[in-house]
Amino acid sequence: MTKHVAVLMGGLATERPVSLKSGGECARALRNAGYQVTEVDVGYDVAERLRELKPDVAFNALHGRYGEDGTIQGVLEFLRIPYTHSGVLASALAMDKHQAKIVFKALGIPVTDHVIANRAEVAKRHVMEPPYVVKPIADGSSFGVFIVTKEHSHPPQELLREDWTMGEDVMVERYIPGRELTCAVMGNVALGVTEIVTDLSFYNYEAKYAKGGSNHLIPAPIQPKIYDKVQKIALKAHAALGCRGVTRTDFRYNDKAGEDGELVCLEINTQPGMTETSLAPEQARHAGHSFEELVSWMVEDASCNR
Repeated sequence: MTKHVAVLMGGLATERPVSLKSGGECARALRNAGYQVTEVDVGYDVAERLRELKPDVAFNALHGRYGEDGTIQGVLEFLRIPYTHSGVLASALAMDKHQAKIVFKALGIPVTDHVIANRAEVAKRHVMEPPYVVKPIADGSSFGVFIVTKEHSHPPQELLREDWTMGEDVMVERYIPGRELTCAVMGNVALGVTEIVTDLSFYNYEAKYAKGGSNHLIPAPIQPKIYDKVQKIALKAHAALGCRGVTRTDFRYNDKAGEDGELVCLEINTQPGMTETSLAPEQARHAGHSFEELVSWMVEDASCNR
């Protein structure tokens, strides 16, 4: 019998446009793979919609708050609908960068030094010696991220905006110069390592989603021992938080720091972008899995109690 897959997309977070694109491409690929597909633009009535649809599987193509922080996962557990990606606890932990880094540090995964402070305090004075990065504790797609260098006379005043919606506390972490690396995990296998190259200040929203905003070099042109180390840390981070399905772990690598350089784990994404040109699908394709095969694998991997 053909499986009925509800692709959850859109949602209520700032990353709604990204999710609509991810969800649309996943839905199209799943139809091509032979599944019955219903696209669900997620709102506050999502539980009622899913009760009516009675899908066999929920494909979670949501990004950001409510979609990757354990909220929708809890709804799906309550409804007993098998779903893709990570479960309630792993999703909540990964979304909270502060808590994730506490776990990573305890397990020996290299992370940057950081402090948590009120956004008004961070806007008033340097709470850390520049250069440093200011970012929301729980948001994605590089929304609200600022790099503060020694040349900046004061911290980012955008933190004081009245329409700021990304929490009263922010994370301030030491800036690591160098290269942007990322590695996806599919099940229990680390895929290839990609280096992200952009002419912009860092891998921000525009670099991620605007045409020509960045170039993806896979396999990353780094030493084999560093390539291997990135894959091992990605697997360790995935396991440390109890993640499932597909994740993507981001790194900074300063190849000029000492003999082997300084490699740090920035964060793990439990809901990585899922368009055909997104990083995780590119890495899956590099490993021999077409986009249709990747999303089909995710549907067959779906379960409750994740």
